[in-house]
Amino acid sequence: MTESPKEIEIIQDDAFSYEGYQVVRGEFFAHIYEPSFTFNNNKVSVNTACIRKLPHTDFVQILVNPEEKKLAVRPCSEDEKDSFRWCSATSKRTPKQITCRVFFAKVISLMDWNPNYRYKLLGKLIQSGEQLLFVFDLTTPEIYKKAIKEDGTMKSSRTPTYPAEWQNQFGMSVEEHQQAIQINIFDGYAVFGINQTQSESEGMPNEQSTTNPVHRPEEEPNTNPQADIAPTR
Repeated sequence: MTESPKEIEIIQDDAFSYEGYQVVRGEFFAHIYEPSFTFNNNKVSVNTACIRKLPHTDFVQILVNPEEKKLAVRPCSEDEKDSFRWCSATSKRTPKQITCRVFFAKVISLMDWNPNYRYKLLGKLIQSGEQLLFVFDLTTPEIYKKAIKEDGTMKSSRTPTYPAEWQNQFGMSVEEHQQAIQINIFDGYAVFGINQTQSESEGMPNEQSTTNPVHRPEEEPNTNPQADIAPTR
């Protein structure tokens, strides 16, 4: 006869309070299987985790809330305005790197980032009504700095750095954390889409990368043919 596992003793403590506690930032833990969005060398891409969480989605739109500093990736149909393919058209469905000079420059300017660094955002898949979408916080990036090697090429660090204000804290207080997840993510969003026809008609030159972005094996995207992102008019 199999013995049942011993129950864990639960201690009743009505005096416990969350006051003074901070919710440790998810960025401080390993998160290879968490959804992420990366800005690097005038390109953007999601990781494999995003593609796997929406296995029937081939086309998406990017939405930006410049006031709240939030970025969202929303599934859509191929025929919708400003839609673009975020993964390869193969059975493996690997992520695609999208060249987007205009969009890249606008976000860099909005966030006062260094255009030579790689910025990686962690996100969550949420449901708003019947709509599923990924939401990323632009104010909490992992920052991968780059340095010039002796041969003149750029080398990207494998160790991320974080905003200076995080140095003396583990994360937000429990109260702030609860308030942060209750915001209406759609307020003030603007839609950005990939506009390949426009970039080709303008004869925009193809830029060559001087450094290879550092990705974990599970997150390595494919290179996408040149495309550009333009704000919706």
